[in-house]
Amino acid sequence: MLRPIAISLTFPLLFYTTRAFAVDETPLAISRGCLACHDVHETLAGPAYLSVAKRYGPKDKEKLVKKVLNGGAGSWGAAPMPANKDNGVTDADAQRLVDWILSLDG
Repeated sequence: MLRPIAISLTFPLLFYTTRAFAVDETPLAISRGCLACHDVHETLAGPAYLSVAKRYGPKDKEKLVKKVLNGGAGSWGAAPMPANKDNGVTDADAQRLVDWILSLDG
């Protein structure tokens, strides 16, 4: 009897999104200089990460990784974001940062 109950209680966990299991990448964001222009809650030179998470979803991940690495302008106003790959941000770093940002839910 306990076995079916245990299965029925854990089975719904399979349907959670990755948002529930994202790692806090604040230390990585600090070490790569991201928080000089961004904040989780407030707009600074760049948009708040919560705003980014609200505007974009998992389908936009690759686009956002490219923006982190290569920079961009125009999506959030006139201030351009510099190419971060020139500052030592690797593809793996960008993937981790974007996963974290997209997982934020305010």
